[in-house]
Parts: sequence; C-alpha cells; structure tokens
Amino acid sequence: MTLEVVSLNPEPGQYRYSFGGAPEPLLRVQPGTVVELTTEDCFGGRVTSTGDLPSQVCDFSQLNPVTGPIHVEGAEPGDTIAVHFVDIAPVRDWAVSTTFPHFGALTATHSTAMLHDALEDVVWVYEVDRVRGTCLFRPRRGGPEVELPLDPMHGTVGVAPAGGEVFASITPGAHGGNMDTPELRAGTTAYFGVNVPGAQLAIGDGHCRQGEGEVCGTAVEAAMRTVVVVDLIKGAGTPWPRPETDDFLMSTGSARPHEDAYRVSQHDLVTWAAELTGWDTLDAYQLVSQAGLAPTGNVVDTNYTMVAKLAKKYLGRAGVTVAGGVHDRLRQTGAAYLAQG
Repeated sequence: MTLEVVSLNPEPGQYRYSFGGAPEPLLRVQPGTVVELTTEDCFGGRVTSTGDLPSQVCDFSQLNPVTGPIHVEGAEPGDTIAVHFVDIAPVRDWAVSTTFPHFGALTATHSTAMLHDALEDVVWVYEVDRVRGTCLFRPRRGGPEVELPLDPMHGTVGVAPAGGEVFASITPGAHGGNMDTPELRAGTTAYFGVNVPGAQLAIGDGHCRQGEGEVCGTAVEAAMRTVVVVDLIKGAGTPWPRPETDDFLMSTGSARPHEDAYRVSQHDLVTWAAELTGWDTLDAYQLVSQAGLAPTGNVVDTNYTMVAKLAKKYLGRAGVTVAGGVHDRLRQTGAAYLAQG
C-alpha cells in the first residue's frame, strides 16, 4: 500500500486558540492522507513544576492550544470528514494536572457563584514512563503513590463551526472542540460534519489519561505526537461528532445544563441507529434504552459533553457499516503506516 504521509509541527506562534474565523490553514491535505502532528499541552508548556501556578504563569486567553487548521481538499458544507487516530503518544517524560480558582466541577465558578473561597492553585507533576506505559501520581500532601496505566487521548478535536461563528478552543459544541471524552483514543474514527470549505480540522489538548467527567478540570495534561488518517465522505452530513471503534458506535452532545447534553447525544444515537438499520425511530429508541451506555465527557467546560454508546453487535445479525466501511478502511491504512515503522 502506497501511503501519502505529511507532517505538521507548529512553531510556538502558530498554535490556534479558537475554531472558526477563517484562519489560513497550516496544512492542506488530500483525503486519505496520513498526518503526523505534534500538539502542545493545555497550558502551552508553561506549567513544568509544582511551583508554576497556572494563575501566575498562564495567559488565560492562550489556554488549550490546537494544531491546525488542516484544510481537507474537496470538503464542502454538507460533507463529513473522518479522522482516524492511529497513534497518540506523549513526547515528554512528565505531564501535569492542576486545580486552580473558579474552574472544575466541585468548586464555585464564574457561572456558579458561591460565597466560599475559590480552590487554591495546586500542581501535580506526573512521571511518565513511555516504555512501561504508566504515569505516576504523587500526592502533594502525603499518602501512597499510585501508578496509573497510560490511556492517551485528545480532549480537543473539531472543525470550523457553521454560520461564521468562532468558538474558543475550550468550548465544545456541534463542531467538536473541547469535548474531553476518553473515547478519542488510538483506534477510534471520529466523524465531523463539514461547515466551511476544507473543514478546517484542528487537534489539541492531549491527555496521558483522564477520568470520565474530568472532574477537577484538568486531566494528566501532556504534549503529544499523534498520527491520524484524514478522509472525506461526500454528500453525507453529520449533525454532531460521532466516534466509531471496532465494537461501538457513539454520538456526542455538548450543552448546558448537563441533561441537555445527555439528550442531544441520545437523540443523535437513536436517530443514527434507525438510519443505519432501517428501524422505526421508536424501535431504535427502545433498543438504545436497553443496551446503550452513557459515558461522560466533561462537566467542567463552558459546555458539558455526554457520549451515547451502543455496541455494534446489537444492530442486527447482518451488522451495519458506516459510509461503506470507512472505519475499517482507515484502520487498515493506519496498520500499514505502523508496519512501515
């Protein structure tokens, strides 16, 4: 198999902090291209030790940098791009997580006003062992250390929004963005509806691992070297980002309040399942109600994200394929890339 492979390694001044706004793309690719790219961590590399408090060292207008935009040739509004994650690997032997004032699920925030004091800035530095595939949690105030397995993923993946809108890279929505779902790991293909010519894909916010909900507001944040295959599905729209793995179909929803994010994701999965199988909508609703899963993305960002998840084995004896089996095809492309070393 002959592969088209390109690289994208932004300089510090080339990272973006928003989706939309018609920026000049950093890269143009043909559908089917393998893209090797690097991403910076959510703090832009500014937090490197327990003494680097985010409220002191970070410019909050430049949090959550993303690599891109990547212009996919031939992509037009009404199409869908498929992004298959081949490999996601931390590039440093350390990663960080933090608490900081007015951010997180268990503290007062700017939109949830309380009279109690804000949480203090605390930084945890994780030792990353890329050979053994672990990261080490060291409590700041005593107690046992805990070795955790690496489960690298990207918290932020998306395209330019519709209607000329511009969203900060910390905001998830129908365009994707900062969904913070651990489902966006290697082996997953994610589908995004195209809203502007070229789609304008961007990726960032690498996590060595993250619990569902990202409850304190940060994961084990890390710079990443990531490999994706980018493809194009003509004439097929995708209303919300939809991840697919070998075993599951998933839909996402991002909104506030949290139950509306849940409703969006469930509605999208029910209608997608009906479309793929030919079931009546209420039959699909019944099946998802009995066999579906609902992992949480984030409950800390400007919008919250929920994921609706259904095993493919429940979608009929003959099985279903999305867009003619694009996930399987891109997985084979990824395997061919990895086999080349």
